[in-house]
Amino acid sequence: MSTPASPAPFQATAVGLPPHSRSGGRPALAAVLLGFFTIMVDAMIVNVALPSIGRGFDSGMTGLQWVVDGYTLAFAAFLLSAGAISDRVGARQAFAGGLGLFVVASAVCGMAPNLGVLVAARLVQGVGAAMVVPSSLALLREVFPDPAARARAIALWGVSGSVGSAAGPVAGGLLTVIDWRMIFFVNLPVGAVALALLKRAQPSPRRSVPFDWTGQVAAVAALGGLTYAAIEAGADGFGTARVLVACAVAVVAGVGYVIAQARGRHPMTPLPLLRSRTMSLSVAIGFALNIGFYGMIFLLGLYLQQVHGLSALATGVAFLPMTVLTSFISPVAARLSTRFGARMPVISGQLLMVAGLLAMVAVPAGAPVWLSVVLMMPVGAGGAMAVTALVALLLDSVPAERAGVAGGVLNAARQLGGALAVAAFGALVADRAGFVDGLHTSLLIAAATVGVTVLATLSLRPAPRT
Repeated sequence: MSTPASPAPFQATAVGLPPHSRSGGRPALAAVLLGFFTIMVDAMIVNVALPSIGRGFDSGMTGLQWVVDGYTLAFAAFLLSAGAISDRVGARQAFAGGLGLFVVASAVCGMAPNLGVLVAARLVQGVGAAMVVPSSLALLREVFPDPAARARAIALWGVSGSVGSAAGPVAGGLLTVIDWRMIFFVNLPVGAVALALLKRAQPSPRRSVPFDWTGQVAAVAALGGLTYAAIEAGADGFGTARVLVACAVAVVAGVGYVIAQARGRHPMTPLPLLRSRTMSLSVAIGFALNIGFYGMIFLLGLYLQQVHGLSALATGVAFLPMTVLTSFISPVAARLSTRFGARMPVISGQLLMVAGLLAMVAVPAGAPVWLSVVLMMPVGAGGAMAVTALVALLLDSVPAERAGVAGGVLNAARQLGGALAVAAFGALVADRAGFVDGLHTSLLIAAATVGVTVLATLSLRPAPRT
């Protein structure tokens, strides 16, 4: 399930309004909760509307893949440096800039005259979202200097994201009944209220933080080339010139990124961090988990409408049990980690996800919809449990001053996993006549990928119990 895209203190905290803060803390908290809520809603709201968008623009599967992956790709690429940007310009200013960019891009999405404009605006939305996430946590840390008050604020931040994820599919289905463009226009009033509240908070101090321009450009080129090649190969085959060029760009840019991180004075991703076994395996596990979860969301959003003939609203409601369940999983994972160590809930979550994915493969096309609804639940719950505990496991293994960088790398890998799942699985279900076979193949691939990382998790040293 969607979880915080930057590390937060991993502890069981009573969720209540923080009692103490500096001047402007309460308005800043309200702004952060609304902004993060909006970002998380948007991560889920589009999948339900994809068939309607396809009909509106007479678009095939490739175009719909880009509607999803444009956002995810930009989010992943710019998440690596968003924390440094937030420090350079100040947390409040970075949050306002990121949310403002997201809102403007949402308006362009809603007014898009063609698919190309929609995809371009989705890319800009992803950049704005990448800015919002780390700056929102930095702002909470800033306006709530008291540790207990800050812990409550961050707990509320996590709840707002969970509620946003749960509301996304249903909101997408409901708004699509009116017009699919409404799923983007709804961001405007919420974002405007958040920005108005933010004006009551004091400006944040700025820090002289170097920015890795070479690494950022290389990261965008590498992730963009890889995603483009995966999507277009599904439509045209791997042997076409533009797919080969995209692969070459991805390889060259990837090598350039590694060199920039190894030789640069201020790298975005210090290579010694990645030499940590826990860090590298955590990245691989997070990547695989999002292949399973976001791949399933993308596939079932299409399956329920194209094969079962459900409306967009009914499809959104079908996702509701899973998304509501996952919003309660983080506290469970926290308790399990406290009692057994973080590795145990990571493995349990992985196994739960694999079991759900494999069970979906066994469901025949004529099975009732409620069976798919039930089988979504272990996939979502398992993903939420594993990711929440994975963050704890990672933060236990890195120095405090590297926590932000480690969280950024982990979540960039997760977003990339989701983007590549949409790219690869979309190609497998592009043929409507073979949709169910493609669906089952995709789910098997997802289950196998997560299954491999179970073995990787077993090799990790257990985190110390608290």
